[in-house]
Amino acid sequence: MAQLKITQLRSVIKRKKKQKLTIEALGLGRPNNSRLLPDNPQTRGMIEVVKHLVAVEEISN
Repeated sequence: MAQLKITQLRSVIKRKKKQKLTIEALGLGRPNNSRLLPDNPQTRGMIEVVKHLVAVEEISN
């Protein structure tokens, strides 16, 4: 199963509450933090909400 490496690039200061909560749900919190998460529809949906704040790389096993 493929995984996604999600890196937060921008701060959540002066962002909407939904975006702040989505960043927290992804396990991020400050710029340059990264997480490996499974590539599934739930993760893709969260990424869509904050796509302007994060960078996404696909990692295949």
